[in-house]
Amino acid sequence: MTESRMKWVPLESNPELFSSWCSSMGLDTSKYAFHDIYGTDAELLAMVPQPVAAVLLLFPITPSMEQLRQAENATAQPSPSDSDILWFKQTIGNACGTIGLLHALANSSASTAIKPGSPLDTLFEKARATQDAHERADILVNSKELQTVHEATASQGQSQAPEDLDNVILHFVCFVRSKNGELVELDGSGGRKGPINRGKKVASQQDLLPVAVDYVKDNYMALNPEEVNFNLIALAPSFD
Repeated sequence: MTESRMKWVPLESNPELFSSWCSSMGLDTSKYAFHDIYGTDAELLAMVPQPVAAVLLLFPITPSMEQLRQAENATAQPSPSDSDILWFKQTIGNACGTIGLLHALANSSASTAIKPGSPLDTLFEKARATQDAHERADILVNSKELQTVHEATASQGQSQAPEDLDNVILHFVCFVRSKNGELVELDGSGGRKGPINRGKKVASQQDLLPVAVDYVKDNYMALNPEEVNFNLIALAPSFD
């Protein structure tokens, strides 16, 4: 495979836009939608409808964070227990928002709300037909529907799109509960080799939100306590 040098305008961290993206790609958003996580305190987490299917994190890639990620990448080994997880390698610049959405939808109960024959259904069927990360990446690169929906969603954001698409410092990752009841982080970029088991037990689906948020506080926010550019969004049952 030839590495793609495509660069997209990054998605804004906005649950309404994420839900619109999902609807356009084939998710029944009367069943699942994205919701703001307004804070990390228990009373704020209680405002999110349960059971949470996945958690998305937007964070700044600071020098200390980049150093940590490189160290993890150097020692990471694929885990056999994560073989059931559909993971996408990111080869499109600034596509981390869309990659995060794909990871959330493919690896959670929300997959049951994907409409048969929809772009999402077709894309995931193709992706599951191969175990080769580069082939899966090519499926995303070659999906005109995916690019069209991403571009349409990015253009609807309230914040101004960055002028320099080569130096975007914010990044999305996704957290899900594995079938073995463990916290798994899904991130297709930056030298990642596959799903990352974070070594935290998630006893039930109801526990995903507090376990993921505690992990983010201890391992992302604590590393850069002066940073304010953190944002959490949950994929959960729709209010409708």
